[in-house]
Amino acid sequence: MTDYRAGFVSFVGRPNVGKSTLTNALVGEKVAITSSKPQTTRRAIRGIVHRDHGQLIVVDTPGLHRPRTLLGERLNSLVQTTLGDVDVIGFCVPANEAIGPGDRYINEQLDQYPRAKKVAIVTKTDAAGRAKVAEQLLAVSKLREWDAIIPVSAPKGEQLDVLVDELLQLMPESEHPLYPAETTTDEEPGERIAEFVREAALEGVSDELPHSIAVVVDDMIERDDKDLLEIYANLYVERDSQKGIIIGKGGSRLREVGERARAQIEALLGRKVYLALHVKVAKDWQRDPKQLGRLGF
Repeated sequence: MTDYRAGFVSFVGRPNVGKSTLTNALVGEKVAITSSKPQTTRRAIRGIVHRDHGQLIVVDTPGLHRPRTLLGERLNSLVQTTLGDVDVIGFCVPANEAIGPGDRYINEQLDQYPRAKKVAIVTKTDAAGRAKVAEQLLAVSKLREWDAIIPVSAPKGEQLDVLVDELLQLMPESEHPLYPAETTTDEEPGERIAEFVREAALEGVSDELPHSIAVVVDDMIERDDKDLLEIYANLYVERDSQKGIIIGKGGSRLREVGERARAQIEALLGRKVYLALHVKVAKDWQRDPKQLGRLGF
């Protein structure tokens, strides 16, 4: 293959600047859950973008933030480890919000990764007028010398091909793809199912509760008699009062969560599933090293 390029790019930015939405749009399928809640992403999720002339492995990471819990510290450390390994770092800044202290803090952190090329991505251009986008591009250009600056709208699919081409140009040459052609992510089905349940549970909850929700798939059982997969999952919260919020009056909210999650799981697996959800309390798990370990952090 001539001039075939393949490598890793990681998008960084404050929580909620559209990193997961951008990852999904580039991959062409939902590999990372999205929500309006900060810190929705809790793992380094790899999505694979295939082109004739190259392959991009997009590593979606949690938003960098000043941590207040042990979980927060571990998420930041996960981001730092990831950034040490990638070829390109894409710094995401939304077009519709002025650059603030959080953005400047992350921009300063990028100096720790001299090996990676740096690209600025102005996201959410559909949410800002042309003048505002131009203003943001100028503001971003003053932060540092970038290898490229690209405005995009993930929901509208605008400039995504331009972004992919620019990123591939910055990748090392490769004799062959790093992943097989049909692969879109290296996430296990169980991990993706747990994330779909967590995404459904995040819908409509407020304040601190989003941070307190963790989901573990306990078991997946094939039914002998018909083509149905039974999935048993536990939702963990930190306090009894939170358990009541998740379950809702007469179990109504938990049923909604189950219905929303099941629709996505069935689309992912291409088959009918029976989803059983249980809510459990793991007291202050975000601050407890043992419980964090048990929940996969």
